[in-house]
Amino acid sequence: MYEQFNSRRGFLIAGAAAAAALATPARAQFTGAIEGEQSIRERVQHNTMGFRHTDWRDHFSTLQPHGAILTDISSRCLHFWSADAETYLLYPCSVPMAAEFERRGRTQIVLKRENPVWIPTDNMRQRDPGLPARVEPGPDNPLGTRALNLGWTYYRIHGIDDVRKIGRKASNGCFGLFNHHVERLFPLVQVGTQVRVI
Repeated sequence: MYEQFNSRRGFLIAGAAAAAALATPARAQFTGAIEGEQSIRERVQHNTMGFRHTDWRDHFSTLQPHGAILTDISSRCLHFWSADAETYLLYPCSVPMAAEFERRGRTQIVLKRENPVWIPTDNMRQRDPGLPARVEPGPDNPLGTRALNLGWTYYRIHGIDDVRKIGRKASNGCFGLFNHHVERLFPLVQVGTQVRVI
């Protein structure tokens, strides 16, 4: 897992270990699926190599009072720094599927939800009339096990129901994380945590 890097060497070692670890859950979930496990493993490893250590000072003037989150659309990853700068998390994520769904700039976390209900927007249902009106918590919920709502309506950082989306342009504007990653991030993030999307 990408956590608490205090040196470039530690970052590279952790990155290599994470590439192998991230591929493991896919093995169990995609037996007989559309995309083979080897393809998923290669994509996740390739995406991991594209990550770069980022200094929070390049994007935020302070980490106070609640830390900071940076989501990077081009490298398809999410960075988190705690308010005391002792914890740094770096996770692969899904990103918006097209420029029309992207929103960049500064916002903050305005709501935290465990086991969220997913309600597709009217626009989503117009594009795909087969979408349900509502999806209750569970393995088929596109928001996964946790959701962090951004200050922009309909934009979130959340878990995911289909891990094949991780590292891809696959969302309607949100940033999807592996459920075990969003569960690690969730208790560290507070309402009011600053967020920048680049």
